[in-house]
Order: sequence, then structure tokens, then C-alpha cells
Amino acid sequence: MSLAENRFEPEGAADIDTALRDVLDRQRRDFIKAGPPDAALRRDRLARLKKALMDNKDAFLEAVSADFGHRSKHETLLTDFVVTAEGIKHMAKHVAKWMKPEKRPTSINYFPASNRIVFQPLGVVGIISPWNYPIQLAFGPAAAALAAGNRVMLKPSEFTPRTSELMAKVIAQNFSELEFAVFTGGPEVGVAFSRVPYDHLMFTGATSIGRHVMRAAAENLVPVTLELGGKSPTIVDRNMRMDAAVGSIVQGKWLNAGQTCVAPDYVFVPDDKRDEFVGKLQKQVAKSYPTLKNNDDYTSVVNQRHYDRLRGLIADAEAKGAKVIEVNPGKENFDQQPAHKIPPTLLMDVTDDMKVMQDEIFGPLLPIKTYRQIDEAIDYVNDHPRPLALYIFSDDKATQDKVMNRTTSGGACINETVMHVAQEDLPFGGVGPSGMGAYHGHDGFLAFSHKKAVMHQAKFNLLSMMRPPYGKTIDRMLGFLLK
Repeated sequence: MSLAENRFEPEGAADIDTALRDVLDRQRRDFIKAGPPDAALRRDRLARLKKALMDNKDAFLEAVSADFGHRSKHETLLTDFVVTAEGIKHMAKHVAKWMKPEKRPTSINYFPASNRIVFQPLGVVGIISPWNYPIQLAFGPAAAALAAGNRVMLKPSEFTPRTSELMAKVIAQNFSELEFAVFTGGPEVGVAFSRVPYDHLMFTGATSIGRHVMRAAAENLVPVTLELGGKSPTIVDRNMRMDAAVGSIVQGKWLNAGQTCVAPDYVFVPDDKRDEFVGKLQKQVAKSYPTLKNNDDYTSVVNQRHYDRLRGLIADAEAKGAKVIEVNPGKENFDQQPAHKIPPTLLMDVTDDMKVMQDEIFGPLLPIKTYRQIDEAIDYVNDHPRPLALYIFSDDKATQDKVMNRTTSGGACINETVMHVAQEDLPFGGVGPSGMGAYHGHDGFLAFSHKKAVMHQAKFNLLSMMRPPYGKTIDRMLGFLLK
């Protein structure tokens, strides 16, 4: 591994394992020798992370777009730059306060002892990041780990190789390898990376891969944070302002061409409102994307593999009876194109035997289901694995509360989609199959910190009177304590 470039050129599995373990051991030794970093050093590391991002803005924009075939520059700026920079700024502002010990009450039985929680860095944090938001989902967890005082080892996705290589370069320019090391490479590097005995491992990606990562981490009893996914439902109430619902759903669904872990995966609408909803959806898509093929605002599917997968979902649904509505305002031909763009595609009359209703879509396809009573939508959600996000559109507080209280999801929005992820004071994470653990803001600091319980005993205390040899004094004290 080259220190200057922070990347692998492995000859085999043993070479990968040796190089990873070497960096881990050196980071851990240096961490122990230096001790927990003070607030000034943590803020300095956060500033360097932001500098690595902002000083290379144009290069990152070009690399991300090239990796996708085409990725909207404005979407990259909004999701990968603004969200990441705001998160780093938030942590730098608050980290000194978060580091302070937290006082806890002490039982009168142990008076006059005192209790507190001390927040200690875990040590070395491993991060495996995905391709869909390659900067945000790498730098965001890294910022939380650095704010908590840790060292970082990062494995970005091989599906966005230009971005990953640039990331390795700019991190090496701004950090010592003992602070932050980046490991690029294919699946063989990812497999080896998940086997390393970190002090904590964070993975963002598909549920199916998350199972393998958790299994590998368990071999070393490494605690994990898993940010997975699932089929995030959207429920539109009968009396909701339809234009407002449609505007948010179009933005949340076709942002990044649907390649977002919290994108609306399917929508429930009242059966007598379906045609109105579909008509307004088509108009809003045409307004947002009057053309698609050469429109800089409309992002491509990331590669041929995912393009073929999504086309297969459409074909499978249509073969099993779904009505397919391709929203193609410019009536463009997508048979030949420089990227892998797929027009926004609505799927009507979907059933659970269709593949599109079985796995997370992660693309610009939107199944639409109907209900007569909102309880039917709630029951459907509860009959399926718990999602990463859930969205309810309703102007009725009783309906909002009913959906929120009777469903379980990692996060949720009322009359909005996706944007809860951009709130630094809200934890972001899944539940059940959609993930475990959470981060962002203070919750990220806590996720990568050890909460050490500390009891401080006073010189003269009641406990000293409860030691052998026992006699009448302890009998009286026990009688008092047991009342």
C-alpha cells in the first residue's frame, strides 16, 4: 500500500489481510500512545476533512458524474456537499460540549458518592461506504468518528472508482495514515476489510451484504452500525392536498434517479383518487424534467448491472399483470444513449408476487397501490419487514398520529420525503432488517464513543460500614434499606 496514494494493489488475499492489519495495529498503537484527543485536535481534524472536500469540489463533481455515466451537478452539490459540510460544521461547533462528562444521580444508599458518564473514543473505526451518495456516506460517518476522537479506516465503493480514488488522494493529502486511511479496491478488499478487528465497524449498503458484514464482524466480536434499506412506504391520506404531496414525492423519488436508501419505494393512495394522483404525478415529472435523455438535472442509473436489474423488474411486473406507465415528456428514444438513464416509470396494479414488490427498488420505478380505508395501508406496512423510512401525507393530526403510532420504521416524515436525513439533530438509522444503530450529529458522536460509567467514592461513606465482620450495626442498616 502506498502512503502517498492510500490505495491497495494487492497480489492476493494474504497481502490484503496483512496490509489492513498493519494499518490497524499502527493506528491503534498511536491512539493508545497519544491518548484521547482534546477538543482542539478534534475540531482540527474536522476542519481538514471539510478542506479535503471543499478544496476539491470541481474534481469531485467531475468524478461522481463520470462514475454514474451522468450525475446531476446540483444533486451532488445538495446531497454530497451541502449535507456533508453542514454536518461537519455542526459537529465542530458542538463537540466540546458533547465531550464533557455527564453527571448521573447517586442512590442515597451509597451517599456521598457521585456518578458520572465519561465519553471515551473507541479507538479505530472501520467504515464501509456505498456508491449512491459516495461522498456523504463516507465523509459523514468519518466526521462522526473523528469528532468522537477515533482513528478511521475507510473502504469506499468500487462502483464509483474515480470518486473513491480521488477520496484516497485528498485524504492522504490532509491526514496522516495514522489518523485516517482509505482502502480502495474490489470485492476482495471489501471482504477482507470486514474481517478486521476494529473497535467499531460501520456499514452502509444492501441488507443482503449487511448480513455478511455482521457475520464477519462477529468473528472478532466487533460491534456494528448497519445502515441498510428496505421498501420505504408512502401513504397519501384521502383529504391531503394532492399537489403538495405529489411535489414532495416526485422530488424524493427521482432525486438521484431513485438511487436513495430512503426514497419512497411504493405509494399508497385512496382507490378513488388514484387517477387524479397519477395525472398530477405525470404533470409534476414533466415540469421537473421536461426532457430526460440529455437533461443535466436527471441522473443516470449507476451502471449496466443495475440498469439491467431495473429493466428486469419492469418486465417481470408487466408479465405478471402490472400496467406500466413510462413518464417520458419529450418522447425520447432511450435505446441508444451515452449513460444508463431510465425514464420515471409508474407501475399500477402491482402484487406481492412481482419482484418489484419484494426487494428495494433503488431506481426510478414507483409502484402505486390503492386502499379504501387507511387501516389497509397500515396493515400492509406491518405485514412486511420494517423499513428505513416511512412517509405519511395528511392534514389531519389524528391520521398522522395513527400512522406514526401504529407503524415502526427507522425514521419518518409527515408531509415530506427524504429530508429527515438532512437534520443533524435527528438520528439516522434503521430498525430490524433496515439496520441497527444510528448516527448524525450528537447521535453520531455517541455511536462512536464508549460511555464509561464512573463512580467516585468519598473518604467517609456508608459502604465502609457494610463490611465483615457483620453484627448488629449491619442488621439495623439492612433493616432500613429493605423497608
